[in-house]
Amino acid sequence: MKKLILQMQMSVDGFVGAYEDHRWQLWEWGDDIIWDDELKQDFNTVFAGIDTILLSRKMAEEGYLTHWGNAAKKYPADPFYAFAQRIVEAQKMVLSDRLKTSRWERTTVVSGDLPREVNALKAGKGSDMAVFGGAGFASSLIAAGLVDEFQLFINPAVLGAGRRIFDQGGFHNLRLLGAKAYACGMVVNRYAPAG
Repeated sequence: MKKLILQMQMSVDGFVGAYEDHRWQLWEWGDDIIWDDELKQDFNTVFAGIDTILLSRKMAEEGYLTHWGNAAKKYPADPFYAFAQRIVEAQKMVLSDRLKTSRWERTTVVSGDLPREVNALKAGKGSDMAVFGGAGFASSLIAAGLVDEFQLFINPAVLGAGRRIFDQGGFHNLRLLGAKAYACGMVVNRYAPAG
């Protein structure tokens, strides 16, 4: 059975988004990348093991696919941007009851019934699936018990307030799969639901 991996950047105090305009992520998806080489390599390793990306309607419409498609074209020989090419090549599934058709290549719109659609995808053939946000979509997947692995990229910043992803789901025990600190200051913690 395929698993669903949720990968999110997070502050030390557990926020995935700031209410105020703070530069808090070590890499905010532009050209200014201060991730170290080991983190870049490990990040690409995750993408090598997935063949499907789940997206919310909002994330798709706000340009996620266009942004990484452009990055793949801009940096075709840069080994770090291999993940951008994987995003282009992977099957994308947009879960939405509002959006009826896809206008993006290799992208299918399916119903917004998260448990039904995600469990059907998990039962299918192929490699693992990944989801990268946004906060509301991630919260809904967590609350429905659909996430099999959490990959939390902890940035060396404290926000004090902001958007969270664990507010809807109630209490859960997690099992640590691994934790790794990087020279740039990032710590990646990997968890699975316990039991």
